[in-house]
Amino acid sequence: MTQTRLDHALQAELKILQDEGRTKPPERIITAYHPPENGLGPRYSLEGEKQRFLRMNSNSYLSLSNHPLLIAKADNATHACGVGPGAVRFIDGTFSYHVALEQRIAQFVGKEAAKIFNSAYTSNCGLALTIGGKTTHWIGDQLNHNSIIRGMRIAGVPSGNKGIYAHNDMDDLQKCLDAVGEGITRVVVIFDGIFSMRGDYAPIDKIMEICDRYSEKFADGVITVVDDSHGIGAYGATGRGTPEFCGRIPDIIIGTFGKAFGVNGGFIAGSGTVVEAVRQRADTYIYTNPLSVADCAAATTALEICDSAEGLQRLDNLQQRTSQFREGLEALGFETIPGPHPVVPLLVRNTAKTHAMVKRLFTSGILVVGLTFPVVPKGDETIRFQVNADHTETDIALVLKVLTKAK
Repeated sequence: MTQTRLDHALQAELKILQDEGRTKPPERIITAYHPPENGLGPRYSLEGEKQRFLRMNSNSYLSLSNHPLLIAKADNATHACGVGPGAVRFIDGTFSYHVALEQRIAQFVGKEAAKIFNSAYTSNCGLALTIGGKTTHWIGDQLNHNSIIRGMRIAGVPSGNKGIYAHNDMDDLQKCLDAVGEGITRVVVIFDGIFSMRGDYAPIDKIMEICDRYSEKFADGVITVVDDSHGIGAYGATGRGTPEFCGRIPDIIIGTFGKAFGVNGGFIAGSGTVVEAVRQRADTYIYTNPLSVADCAAATTALEICDSAEGLQRLDNLQQRTSQFREGLEALGFETIPGPHPVVPLLVRNTAKTHAMVKRLFTSGILVVGLTFPVVPKGDETIRFQVNADHTETDIALVLKVLTKAK
């Protein structure tokens, strides 16, 4: 049978991935959420495990996923309009909840308009399809997220029309701009706001200062694009992320509702013209059903909370717990990458030690992510911790205590 032959071929390909150390481990299954109590943050139950776990590997930086108001708003929207839109946006699949979320996120990031997607991944792909062309040249950071790289491939960007600068190296960015060939009318400089494996940030103010110098050289200018999926909501004085922290707002902002805001979906925010072009040209928007009204209602509510006293309180605790953890690692003599963000990497620089420490943390009821070769280069083996707003001082002290023993 054809299926049998396909299975044999795929099994051989999977074996290669396994031999190279690139296969993902079996997925742990969360069976229950346990709210904060007795000075401890939330805990989670896993299938097959008796103890409860503290998650130090969650993107839910503001701990809004289980917020009762988000759940209530999602429930109300579902009762009002149903569990699914029943069509793509341009075939009467647009509900008032979609429009309300687009208006609210545009306001939040300081842009004229926004268009929502099912994820930041499809947002990046959609933007590349929208603003790319034969005379467009793309320049990106060496450590950009896979979705940015995939977006360029989907858009068919030829190798001669792109440049890659060394991570956060402004001299190298300038060299890439100098190397743009003849006949280019538009340059797009695209970068992550927060680099998710490292927790460091793009110096947006410096990037834009350099791009400004080259803008008149090209008919359509030099367009700056930030994917601030890990940044927005998670830091900055009011949770506006990397642009707020750096004091400059790029031309186009891509982001997600699936991290700090605790829901689902992604977005592109920019000028009204850019957003209309996205609506007309982005395949990943046009040919797929939109988010449910429940997701939209929950995400809109999350944005409202972020702009409230409660949101600022959550952000303040997130920053305090992040500082507590970073200072604790430093006091224990661990190596990390400095920064204000709640993604905190612990550089172990040894595969066996990384696996041993991850196992020790797991047996102590703490979930983390270990990154080893070939996911990262040999010598860069890392454990990635992610601090959330519902983590308590006791929680962080517990993690540091376990790390002290693991060391």
